[in-house]
Amino acid sequence: MAVPKRKMSRSNTRARRSQWKTTATTLMTCPQCKADKQPHIACPSCGAYNNRRYAEAVRTEHEAR
Repeated sequence: MAVPKRKMSRSNTRARRSQWKTTATTLMTCPQCKADKQPHIACPSCGAYNNRRYAEAVRTEHEAR
């Protein structure tokens, strides 16, 4: 495994880390209930995805107990 010979300066370290940007989560509206949801994932409020309803998406950890 390669090991650096010299300590990387603070400016070089910060310049490298400046590329670690995050992006906002993409949201779309559910065609069934019009709530916000992530694309390609079942709706967390109604459990609909691709004109089907999935009961697993409706349950939360509080109802499972």
